[in-house]
Amino acid sequence: MISLLRVCLLLMALLVPVRGEPGLKQVDASALQAVFDQTARELGVPGALALLRTPQGEVVLSYGTTELGQSIPPTAATHFRIASNTKTMTAAVILLLAQEGRLQLTDPVEKFVSGVPAGDRITVAQLLSMRSGLANYTQSPALADALDRHPARTWTPREVLALAFAQPAHFAPGAEFEYCNTNYALLGLIAEKLEGCPLAAIFQARLFQPLGMQSTLLPGPVLPNPFSHGYMYGGSAFALVDKPYPPGMGQQPPHDYTLQNASYATAAGGAVSTARDLAIWIEALVDGRVLNTAWQRRFLTDIRPQDPAAPQGQGYGYGLTRLTFGGNRLYFHGGELPGFNSFIGRDPANQMTLVVWTNLTLSLDGQTTANTLMLKLLDQLYAESPLH
Repeated sequence: MISLLRVCLLLMALLVPVRGEPGLKQVDASALQAVFDQTARELGVPGALALLRTPQGEVVLSYGTTELGQSIPPTAATHFRIASNTKTMTAAVILLLAQEGRLQLTDPVEKFVSGVPAGDRITVAQLLSMRSGLANYTQSPALADALDRHPARTWTPREVLALAFAQPAHFAPGAEFEYCNTNYALLGLIAEKLEGCPLAAIFQARLFQPLGMQSTLLPGPVLPNPFSHGYMYGGSAFALVDKPYPPGMGQQPPHDYTLQNASYATAAGGAVSTARDLAIWIEALVDGRVLNTAWQRRFLTDIRPQDPAAPQGQGYGYGLTRLTFGGNRLYFHGGELPGFNSFIGRDPANQMTLVVWTNLTLSLDGQTTANTLMLKLLDQLYAESPLH
Protein backbone atom coordinates (compact mmCIF):
# COMPACT_ATOMS: atom_id res chain seq x y z
CA MET A 1 0.00 0.00 0.00
CA ILE A 2 2.98 2.31 -0.16
CA SER A 3 3.42 2.14 -3.89
CA LEU A 4 2.44 5.79 -4.29
CA LEU A 5 5.49 6.65 -2.19
CA ARG A 6 7.61 4.48 -4.44
CA VAL A 7 6.18 5.92 -7.65
CA CYS A 8 6.54 9.45 -6.27
CA LEU A 9 10.22 8.88 -5.56
CA LEU A 10 10.68 7.31 -8.98
CA LEU A 11 8.95 10.14 -10.78
CA MET A 12 10.74 12.81 -8.78
CA ALA A 13 14.03 11.23 -9.82
CA LEU A 14 13.14 10.75 -13.48
CA LEU A 15 10.54 13.31 -14.42
CA VAL A 16 12.04 16.77 -14.58
CA PRO A 17 9.67 19.60 -15.54
CA VAL A 18 10.81 20.95 -18.91
CA ARG A 19 9.56 23.57 -21.31
CA GLY A 20 8.02 22.36 -24.51
CA GLU A 21 4.84 21.91 -26.46
CA PRO A 22 2.26 19.80 -24.64
CA GLY A 23 0.47 17.06 -26.48
CA LEU A 24 0.41 13.45 -27.53
CA LYS A 25 2.14 11.79 -30.45
CA GLN A 26 0.29 9.64 -32.93
CA VAL A 27 -0.62 6.49 -31.04
CA ASP A 28 1.00 3.38 -32.53
CA ALA A 29 -0.69 0.39 -30.87
CA SER A 30 1.82 -2.12 -32.26
CA ALA A 31 4.79 -0.10 -30.99
CA LEU A 32 3.17 0.30 -27.58
CA GLN A 33 2.52 -3.44 -27.37
CA ALA A 34 6.13 -4.17 -28.28
CA VAL A 35 7.44 -1.85 -25.54
CA PHE A 36 4.93 -3.28 -23.08
CA ASP A 37 5.93 -6.87 -23.86
CA GLN A 38 9.65 -6.18 -23.67
CA THR A 39 9.41 -4.29 -20.37
CA ALA A 40 7.09 -6.91 -18.82
CA ARG A 41 9.53 -9.67 -19.79
CA GLU A 42 12.44 -7.75 -18.29
CA LEU A 43 10.48 -7.24 -15.07
CA GLY A 44 9.57 -10.92 -14.91
CA VAL A 45 5.86 -10.33 -14.32
CA PRO A 46 3.50 -13.27 -14.91
CA GLY A 47 0.83 -10.95 -16.32
CA ALA A 48 0.17 -7.28 -17.03
CA LEU A 49 -2.58 -5.13 -18.55
CA ALA A 50 -2.72 -1.52 -19.72
CA LEU A 51 -5.76 0.38 -20.92
CA LEU A 52 -5.10 3.63 -22.79
CA ARG A 53 -7.71 6.13 -23.94
CA THR A 54 -6.96 9.19 -26.07
CA PRO A 55 -8.94 11.14 -28.68
CA GLN A 56 -7.36 8.69 -31.15
CA GLY A 57 -9.27 5.80 -29.57
CA GLU A 58 -8.76 3.05 -27.01
CA VAL A 59 -5.85 0.61 -26.86
CA VAL A 60 -5.67 -2.42 -24.56
CA LEU A 61 -2.26 -4.00 -24.03
CA SER A 62 -2.14 -7.49 -22.53
CA TYR A 63 0.84 -9.59 -21.53
CA GLY A 64 1.24 -13.06 -20.04
CA THR A 65 -1.20 -14.86 -17.79
CA THR A 66 -3.35 -14.22 -14.74
CA GLU A 67 -2.23 -17.47 -13.12
CA LEU A 68 1.14 -19.20 -13.19
CA GLY A 69 0.95 -22.60 -14.85
CA GLN A 70 -2.06 -21.54 -16.90
CA SER A 71 -2.54 -19.55 -20.11
CA ILE A 72 -5.20 -16.98 -19.21
CA PRO A 73 -4.41 -13.59 -20.77
CA PRO A 74 -5.35 -10.52 -18.68
CA THR A 75 -8.22 -8.46 -20.06
CA ALA A 76 -9.80 -5.11 -19.24
CA ALA A 77 -12.48 -7.09 -17.36
CA THR A 78 -10.07 -9.00 -15.11
CA HIS A 79 -10.50 -8.19 -11.41
CA PHE A 80 -7.45 -7.31 -9.32
CA ARG A 81 -6.68 -5.62 -6.01
CA ILE A 82 -6.24 -1.91 -6.68
CA ALA A 83 -4.57 -1.21 -3.32
CA SER A 84 -3.91 2.48 -2.64
CA ASN A 85 -5.90 3.63 -5.65
CA THR A 86 -8.75 3.09 -3.15
CA LYS A 87 -7.60 6.34 -1.53
CA THR A 88 -8.99 8.33 -4.44
CA MET A 89 -12.41 6.85 -3.59
CA THR A 90 -12.15 7.45 0.15
CA ALA A 91 -11.09 11.05 -0.49
CA ALA A 92 -14.01 11.56 -2.89
CA VAL A 93 -16.51 10.39 -0.26
CA ILE A 94 -15.04 12.77 2.33
CA LEU A 95 -15.18 15.67 -0.13
CA LEU A 96 -18.80 14.83 -0.97
CA LEU A 97 -19.63 14.97 2.74
CA ALA A 98 -17.88 18.35 2.94
CA GLN A 99 -19.73 19.52 -0.15
CA GLU A 100 -22.99 18.66 1.63
CA GLY A 101 -21.93 20.59 4.74
CA ARG A 102 -21.79 17.50 6.93
CA LEU A 103 -18.16 18.16 7.83
CA GLN A 104 -15.58 20.88 7.38
CA LEU A 105 -12.07 20.15 6.18
CA THR A 106 -10.87 22.23 9.13
CA ASP A 107 -12.65 19.97 11.62
CA PRO A 108 -10.35 18.20 14.09
CA VAL A 109 -10.23 14.42 13.85
CA GLU A 110 -11.34 14.02 17.46
CA LYS A 111 -14.74 15.41 16.48
CA PHE A 112 -15.40 12.08 14.75
CA VAL A 113 -12.88 9.53 16.07
CA SER A 114 -11.71 9.28 19.68
CA GLY A 115 -8.31 8.18 20.88
CA VAL A 116 -6.21 9.67 18.09
CA PRO A 117 -2.90 11.17 19.29
CA ALA A 118 -3.07 14.95 18.75
CA GLY A 119 -6.58 14.40 17.45
CA ASP A 120 -7.57 17.86 18.65
CA ARG A 121 -4.94 19.40 16.34
CA ILE A 122 -5.04 17.14 13.28
CA THR A 123 -7.62 18.27 10.75
CA VAL A 124 -9.56 16.34 8.12
CA ALA A 125 -7.64 18.25 5.45
CA GLN A 126 -4.33 17.11 6.94
CA LEU A 127 -5.47 13.50 6.77
CA LEU A 128 -6.51 13.91 3.14
CA SER A 129 -3.25 15.58 2.15
CA MET A 130 -0.90 13.29 4.12
CA ARG A 131 0.21 15.94 6.58
CA SER A 132 -0.98 14.58 9.94
CA GLY A 133 2.41 13.43 11.22
CA LEU A 134 0.95 10.15 12.48
CA ALA A 135 3.01 6.99 12.18
CA ASN A 136 2.15 4.67 9.30
CA TYR A 137 0.62 1.40 10.51
CA THR A 138 1.80 -0.53 7.46
CA GLN A 139 5.38 0.25 8.47
CA SER A 140 4.89 -1.90 11.58
CA PRO A 141 6.87 -5.17 11.28
CA ALA A 142 4.21 -6.73 13.51
CA LEU A 143 1.60 -6.28 10.78
CA ALA A 144 3.64 -7.90 8.03
CA ASP A 145 4.55 -10.77 10.34
CA ALA A 146 0.91 -11.32 11.33
CA LEU A 147 -0.21 -11.24 7.69
CA ASP A 148 2.28 -13.92 6.74
CA ARG A 149 1.41 -16.13 9.71
CA HIS A 150 -2.37 -15.72 9.46
CA PRO A 151 -3.21 -14.50 5.92
CA ALA A 152 -6.96 -15.17 6.32
CA ARG A 153 -7.30 -13.03 9.46
CA THR A 154 -9.86 -10.24 9.33
CA TRP A 155 -8.59 -6.91 10.62
CA THR A 156 -10.62 -3.95 11.86
CA PRO A 157 -9.56 -0.33 11.33
CA ARG A 158 -9.17 0.08 15.10
CA GLU A 159 -6.72 -2.84 15.21
CA VAL A 160 -4.44 -1.44 12.53
CA LEU A 161 -4.72 2.08 13.97
CA ALA A 162 -3.51 0.76 17.33
CA LEU A 163 -0.27 -0.27 15.59
CA ALA A 164 0.20 3.31 14.42
CA PHE A 165 -0.80 4.99 17.67
CA ALA A 166 1.73 2.88 19.60
CA GLN A 167 4.47 4.74 17.72
CA PRO A 168 5.47 8.39 18.28
CA ALA A 169 4.33 10.98 15.76
CA HIS A 170 6.83 11.78 13.03
CA PHE A 171 6.20 15.54 13.05
CA ALA A 172 3.70 18.16 14.23
CA PRO A 173 0.38 18.25 12.38
CA GLY A 174 0.71 20.18 9.13
CA ALA A 175 4.49 20.55 9.32
CA GLU A 176 5.44 18.18 6.50
CA PHE A 177 4.21 15.77 3.83
CA GLU A 178 4.56 12.05 4.49
CA TYR A 179 2.60 9.36 2.69
CA CYS A 180 0.75 7.44 5.41
CA ASN A 181 -1.99 4.82 5.30
CA THR A 182 -3.07 5.69 8.86
CA ASN A 183 -4.59 8.91 7.53
CA TYR A 184 -6.97 7.07 5.23
CA ALA A 185 -7.93 4.42 7.78
CA LEU A 186 -9.14 7.35 9.90
CA LEU A 187 -10.98 8.93 6.96
CA GLY A 188 -12.82 5.66 6.44
CA LEU A 189 -14.00 5.71 10.06
CA ILE A 190 -15.13 9.33 9.67
CA ALA A 191 -17.20 8.43 6.60
CA GLU A 192 -18.79 5.46 8.39
CA LYS A 193 -19.65 7.55 11.44
CA LEU A 194 -21.37 10.24 9.39
CA GLU A 195 -23.16 7.84 7.04
CA GLY A 196 -24.03 5.20 9.62
CA CYS A 197 -23.12 2.26 7.40
CA PRO A 198 -20.02 0.32 6.25
CA LEU A 199 -17.60 1.93 3.84
CA ALA A 200 -18.35 -0.75 1.23
CA ALA A 201 -22.00 0.36 1.12
CA ILE A 202 -20.98 4.04 1.00
CA PHE A 203 -18.71 3.43 -1.98
CA GLN A 204 -21.44 1.50 -3.75
CA ALA A 205 -24.18 4.08 -3.21
CA ARG A 206 -22.15 7.25 -3.73
CA LEU A 207 -19.58 6.24 -6.35
CA PHE A 208 -19.86 2.88 -8.06
CA GLN A 209 -23.58 2.70 -8.78
CA PRO A 210 -23.98 6.29 -10.05
CA LEU A 211 -21.00 5.87 -12.40
CA GLY A 212 -21.98 2.42 -13.62
CA MET A 213 -18.89 0.77 -12.12
CA GLN A 214 -20.39 -2.71 -11.90
CA SER A 215 -17.09 -4.52 -11.38
CA THR A 216 -15.74 -2.50 -8.44
CA LEU A 217 -16.29 -3.31 -4.78
CA LEU A 218 -14.74 -3.27 -1.34
CA PRO A 219 -14.56 -7.03 -0.73
CA GLY A 220 -13.44 -9.73 1.62
CA PRO A 221 -10.62 -12.13 0.74
CA VAL A 222 -12.37 -13.61 -2.32
CA LEU A 223 -12.06 -11.84 -5.68
CA PRO A 224 -14.94 -12.01 -8.19
CA ASN A 225 -14.48 -13.93 -11.43
CA PRO A 226 -12.65 -13.39 -13.66
CA PHE A 227 -9.70 -12.44 -11.47
CA SER A 228 -5.94 -12.44 -11.54
CA HIS A 229 -3.80 -14.20 -9.02
CA GLY A 230 -1.23 -11.96 -7.38
CA TYR A 231 2.40 -12.87 -6.78
CA MET A 232 5.41 -11.60 -4.88
CA TYR A 233 8.82 -12.87 -3.90
CA GLY A 234 9.36 -13.05 -0.15
CA GLY A 235 7.11 -11.97 2.72
CA SER A 236 4.61 -9.12 3.06
CA ALA A 237 7.23 -6.77 4.51
CA PHE A 238 8.79 -6.32 1.08
CA ALA A 239 5.59 -4.63 -0.08
CA LEU A 240 4.43 -2.92 3.11
CA VAL A 241 7.66 -1.75 4.74
CA ASP A 242 9.64 -0.94 1.58
CA LYS A 243 12.17 -3.56 2.60
CA PRO A 244 14.77 -4.22 -0.13
CA TYR A 245 15.27 -7.70 -1.52
CA PRO A 246 18.38 -9.52 -0.25
CA PRO A 247 20.83 -11.20 -2.64
CA GLY A 248 19.61 -14.53 -3.90
CA MET A 249 15.92 -13.68 -3.98
CA GLY A 250 14.18 -15.40 -6.88
CA GLN A 251 15.77 -18.81 -6.50
CA GLN A 252 12.30 -20.03 -5.54
CA PRO A 253 9.04 -19.21 -7.40
CA PRO A 254 7.07 -16.21 -6.14
CA HIS A 255 4.42 -16.75 -3.48
CA ASP A 256 0.73 -16.53 -4.38
CA TYR A 257 -0.85 -13.76 -2.27
CA THR A 258 -4.24 -13.82 -3.97
CA LEU A 259 -6.19 -14.91 -0.90
CA GLN A 260 -4.43 -12.72 1.64
CA ASN A 261 -7.25 -10.93 3.49
CA ALA A 262 -6.93 -7.25 2.55
CA SER A 263 -9.17 -6.07 5.41
CA TYR A 264 -6.11 -4.42 6.94
CA ALA A 265 -6.19 -2.02 3.98
CA THR A 266 -9.92 -1.16 3.61
CA ALA A 267 -10.20 2.67 3.21
CA ALA A 268 -6.49 2.96 2.47
CA GLY A 269 -6.30 0.20 -0.11
CA GLY A 270 -8.90 -2.56 0.08
CA ALA A 271 -10.93 -2.22 -3.14
CA VAL A 272 -11.06 -4.59 -6.10
CA SER A 273 -11.76 -3.40 -9.63
CA THR A 274 -10.97 -3.85 -13.33
CA ALA A 275 -9.04 -1.69 -15.78
CA ARG A 276 -12.30 -0.81 -17.52
CA ASP A 277 -13.94 0.42 -14.32
CA LEU A 278 -10.85 2.30 -13.17
CA ALA A 279 -10.76 4.19 -16.47
CA ILE A 280 -14.37 5.23 -15.83
CA TRP A 281 -13.43 6.25 -12.30
CA ILE A 282 -10.32 8.36 -12.92
CA GLU A 283 -12.01 10.15 -15.82
CA ALA A 284 -15.10 10.97 -13.76
CA LEU A 285 -13.02 12.08 -10.78
CA VAL A 286 -10.62 14.35 -12.67
CA ASP A 287 -13.08 15.63 -15.28
CA GLY A 288 -15.62 16.80 -12.69
CA ARG A 289 -18.41 14.24 -12.67
CA VAL A 290 -18.12 13.38 -8.98
CA LEU A 291 -17.95 16.78 -7.23
CA ASN A 292 -19.79 20.00 -8.00
CA THR A 293 -18.02 22.85 -9.80
CA ALA A 294 -16.80 24.69 -6.71
CA TRP A 295 -15.49 21.60 -4.95
CA GLN A 296 -13.97 20.25 -8.16
CA ARG A 297 -11.98 23.46 -8.54
CA ARG A 298 -10.78 23.14 -4.96
CA PHE A 299 -9.98 19.45 -5.45
CA LEU A 300 -7.68 20.15 -8.40
CA THR A 301 -6.07 23.33 -7.05
CA ASP A 302 -5.51 22.58 -3.35
CA ILE A 303 -2.43 20.53 -4.23
CA ARG A 304 0.79 21.39 -2.43
CA PRO A 305 4.36 20.42 -3.34
CA GLN A 306 5.52 17.30 -1.58
CA ASP A 307 8.97 18.85 -1.31
CA PRO A 308 8.95 22.57 -0.34
CA ALA A 309 12.38 22.90 -1.94
CA ALA A 310 10.81 21.97 -5.30
CA PRO A 311 7.69 24.16 -5.55
CA GLN A 312 7.23 23.30 -9.24
CA GLY A 313 7.64 19.59 -8.60
CA GLN A 314 5.19 16.87 -7.81
CA GLY A 315 2.32 17.75 -5.50
CA TYR A 316 -0.21 15.83 -3.43
CA GLY A 317 -3.69 17.07 -2.64
CA TYR A 318 -6.83 15.34 -1.44
CA GLY A 319 -6.08 11.76 -2.44
CA LEU A 320 -4.56 12.74 -5.77
CA THR A 321 -1.09 13.51 -7.10
CA ARG A 322 -0.33 16.10 -9.78
CA LEU A 323 2.72 16.06 -12.01
CA THR A 324 3.65 18.69 -14.62
CA PHE A 325 6.08 17.92 -17.44
CA GLY A 326 6.61 19.41 -20.88
CA GLY A 327 3.56 21.62 -20.46
CA ASN A 328 1.41 18.58 -19.67
CA ARG A 329 -0.44 18.03 -16.40
CA LEU A 330 -1.11 14.50 -15.17
CA TYR A 331 -3.30 13.59 -12.18
CA PHE A 332 -2.69 10.10 -10.83
CA HIS A 333 -2.43 7.63 -7.99
CA GLY A 334 -0.72 4.29 -7.52
CA GLY A 335 -1.49 1.10 -5.67
CA GLU A 336 0.59 -1.69 -4.18
CA LEU A 337 -0.24 -4.71 -2.06
CA PRO A 338 1.44 -8.10 -1.78
CA GLY A 339 0.69 -9.61 -5.19
CA PHE A 340 -0.37 -6.52 -7.16
CA ASN A 341 0.91 -3.18 -8.44
CA SER A 342 -1.18 -0.63 -10.34
CA PHE A 343 -1.44 2.94 -11.63
CA ILE A 344 -4.35 5.16 -12.68
CA GLY A 345 -3.79 8.50 -14.39
CA ARG A 346 -5.69 11.19 -16.28
CA ASP A 347 -4.43 14.14 -18.32
CA PRO A 348 -7.62 16.18 -18.88
CA ALA A 349 -6.14 18.69 -21.33
CA ASN A 350 -5.00 15.95 -23.69
CA GLN A 351 -7.95 13.68 -22.79
CA MET A 352 -5.51 10.89 -21.98
CA THR A 353 -6.40 8.10 -19.54
CA LEU A 354 -3.96 5.36 -18.56
CA VAL A 355 -4.56 2.36 -16.30
CA VAL A 356 -1.79 -0.19 -15.73
CA TRP A 357 -1.74 -3.24 -13.47
CA THR A 358 0.52 -6.21 -12.93
CA ASN A 359 0.28 -9.36 -10.84
CA LEU A 360 3.82 -9.17 -9.47
CA THR A 361 4.41 -6.50 -6.84
CA LEU A 362 8.16 -6.04 -7.34
CA SER A 363 10.67 -7.22 -9.89
CA LEU A 364 13.70 -9.03 -8.56
CA ASP A 365 15.74 -5.85 -8.91
CA GLY A 366 13.22 -3.99 -6.73
CA GLN A 367 11.23 -2.08 -9.34
CA THR A 368 7.52 -1.52 -8.80
CA THR A 369 6.32 -3.25 -11.91
CA ALA A 370 3.23 -1.30 -13.02
CA ASN A 371 4.96 2.00 -12.36
CA THR A 372 7.88 1.00 -14.54
CA LEU A 373 5.53 -0.02 -17.35
CA MET A 374 3.64 3.26 -16.96
CA LEU A 375 6.82 5.30 -17.41
CA LYS A 376 7.73 3.39 -20.56
CA LEU A 377 4.28 4.02 -22.02
CA LEU A 378 4.30 7.73 -21.18
CA ASP A 379 7.69 7.98 -22.87
CA GLN A 380 6.08 6.61 -26.05
CA LEU A 381 2.92 8.71 -25.81
CA TYR A 382 4.03 12.30 -25.23
CA ALA A 383 5.66 14.66 -27.69
CA GLU A 384 7.79 15.92 -24.81
CA SER A 385 8.88 12.69 -23.15
CA PRO A 386 8.69 12.80 -19.33
CA LEU A 387 11.90 10.78 -19.22
CA HIS A 388 14.04 13.39 -21.00
